[in-house]
Amino acid sequence: MHTAWAIPQWDDRRFGAALFDLDGVLTPTAEVHMKAWNRMFTDYFTAHGITPEYTDDDYFAYVDGKPRYDGVRACLASRGVVLPEGSPSDAPGTETICGVGNVKNDAFEAILHDDGVDAYPGSVALMDHLEALGVPMAVVSSSRNAPAVLAAAGLAPRFDVVVDGNVVAAEGIAGKPAPDMFSLAARRLGVADEVSVVVEDALSGVQAGAAGDFGLVVGVDRGAGADALIDNGADIVVDDLEELIGQ
Repeated sequence: MHTAWAIPQWDDRRFGAALFDLDGVLTPTAEVHMKAWNRMFTDYFTAHGITPEYTDDDYFAYVDGKPRYDGVRACLASRGVVLPEGSPSDAPGTETICGVGNVKNDAFEAILHDDGVDAYPGSVALMDHLEALGVPMAVVSSSRNAPAVLAAAGLAPRFDVVVDGNVVAAEGIAGKPAPDMFSLAARRLGVADEVSVVVEDALSGVQAGAAGDFGLVVGVDRGAGADALIDNGADIVVDDLEELIGQ
C-alpha cells in the first residue's frame, strides 16, 4: 500500500490515496453547473409564480455536491413545492422531480458544449505530483456528467476509478452527504479509508468525508467559504490544490 503523500498542512502523517470531487475541485465546471441550475430554476420559478426568486445562495444551500434529483427536490421543498418523483427517463419539462432535473441536464450539456472546460492548473500540478509518487487517485462526483467532463478536460486517462451519479444508481448506494461513494472509490483503488484523503469544495461533500473514517478531509474554497467548510467537516481548507503538494 502506498502511503507516500505528505501534505504540508498536515505533515505528521502520510497518505495513500486521493479521492477527488470533480466539479469545482479538478475543473471549474461547478460554474457551469451553477449557470445550468440558475437557468433551469429561474425559468421554472417564473413560469409557476414561485417566490422568492432563485439565487446562488440556493445553489450552495440545497444543490451543490448532491445528486441531481436530490438537489431539485431540496430546492423545490425550500419553496414549499412538492412534486411526484417520476422516473429518470421522464422527458425534460415533465412535472416530476426527474423531469425538472432533466431540464437542468440539458442546460448543462449545452453550456459544456458551447464553452468547453479546462482543468485548474493547480489541480493538474497536484495530479502530476501524485502520479509521480505512485499515489492512486479516484474521482467521486455526484454528477452523472462526470465522464463527459473528464473527457472534455482531457483528464479521463488519469482515472481508472470514477464513482459518479451513474454508479450510485447502478449500485444502489447512498449519495453525498453519506460517505458511501468515497468508501466505494477507496475500495476499488484497493486502499483503506483510513489513509485516503477526501478533497471536496461542497458542503455536502465535506459532510460525506466527515461521516466516514477517512484519513483527512480537505475543503477547497471555491465559494462556499472556509468557515462553512470547516464547520461542515473539513479538517483543513485550501484555495488551490497546488497547496497540497509536499516535499
